[in-house]
Amino acid sequence: MKVLILGSGVVGVTSAYYLARQGHEVTVVDRQPSPALETSYGNAGQVSFGFSSPWAAPGIPQKAIKWMFQEHAPLKIQPKMDPNMARFMTQMLGNCSPERYMVNKERMVRVAEHSRACIDALRDETGIRYEDRQRGLMQLFRHESQVEAVAKDMRVLEQCGVRHKLLNADEIEGVEPALARVPGKFVGGLHLPDDQTGDCYLFTNRLADYCRERLGVEFRFNVEIQRLKRSAGAIESVVTSEGELTADAYVVCLGSYSPFLVKDMGIRLPIYPVKGYSLTVPVTDDGGAPQSTVMDETFKVAISRFDDRIRVGGTAELASFDLSLLEKRRATIAMVVRDVFPEGGDVSRAEFWTGLRPMTPDSTPIIGATRVDNLWLNTGHGTLGWTMSCGSAQLLADLMTGRAPAIDPAGLDVSRYSA
Repeated sequence: MKVLILGSGVVGVTSAYYLARQGHEVTVVDRQPSPALETSYGNAGQVSFGFSSPWAAPGIPQKAIKWMFQEHAPLKIQPKMDPNMARFMTQMLGNCSPERYMVNKERMVRVAEHSRACIDALRDETGIRYEDRQRGLMQLFRHESQVEAVAKDMRVLEQCGVRHKLLNADEIEGVEPALARVPGKFVGGLHLPDDQTGDCYLFTNRLADYCRERLGVEFRFNVEIQRLKRSAGAIESVVTSEGELTADAYVVCLGSYSPFLVKDMGIRLPIYPVKGYSLTVPVTDDGGAPQSTVMDETFKVAISRFDDRIRVGGTAELASFDLSLLEKRRATIAMVVRDVFPEGGDVSRAEFWTGLRPMTPDSTPIIGATRVDNLWLNTGHGTLGWTMSCGSAQLLADLMTGRAPAIDPAGLDVSRYSA
């Protein structure tokens, strides 16, 4: 089968890898000059399978009101006359009940845990490295109330067989020795020893090279995807800046831009761009830097270790497709890394970046078939595209090929929004 993948971020490239491994003729198309230059470029660096949790959670509406008046809040809303933003926020609020949270959490962990097995196997098969570490992730708590609240997440982790351990203030230093330099800062942490870290940009580019050189995948860059052309009940072609491109099947992996392409096909994707920021900080003291990833639960900021760099990612900003770099957002994530690892790196020399996370109201990706016979979706991964990329791509390849999938795909395709 000839497959055309639209988008060369981490989700598009992993989709190409798994489809090509199953014997399909794959072409990837993107408007950028090379892979992973948008959302996949500067993300937080965490491959956090066990930490996969919905943004829509009990208590979030009350917290969102409080955050409006805080300088260093994890969520910011830029007031705009944007009906899509209003619709997204309304749908997200509808997912903040305890019942919806547990359903969405299970779906996310189901995909993420499958992704853990997939990325480990991919590393063994391809041999690619991407400044990766397999040393776990730790969610850090500044308040006892956060320790109490994590109990519901631990129940889901237990149900899904995810290894985890709740640590007290003394025990967290055994996992991240540099935290001994900030005594009394945290009351405890939730350690997920099987989580990983790595540079998503390096991973995506090195996997793209492998796909091109070893699996025969064709990449067509600097090609603007304009619209889908439909004939009867199927896609006939994709109209691009270089003419019409045809295939037997088409996969949309365009992140926040996915809804624009499929709306003329009668498909409404409730994906909204949630803007995130990151700093990439050069390490100046190995002993004062993180050894893996920590997540500051209070500020929702992740701090990950690469070889000689620290990646700090955080802030969820509702600002439509605005990609301007706001210094007050830089101040928040810079404050957190200085507070947690004050001697680890030189923040004054950090690279500042922003990107758009393709968020769904339930935080769960959209994977699978559509009402159009040969049109497939792998999009809407929110903050966890890097984490879920391999698992969702392998699931998609199985579904497209007609193989029995390794995990239950129920509740993951776009039909859940019309139910």
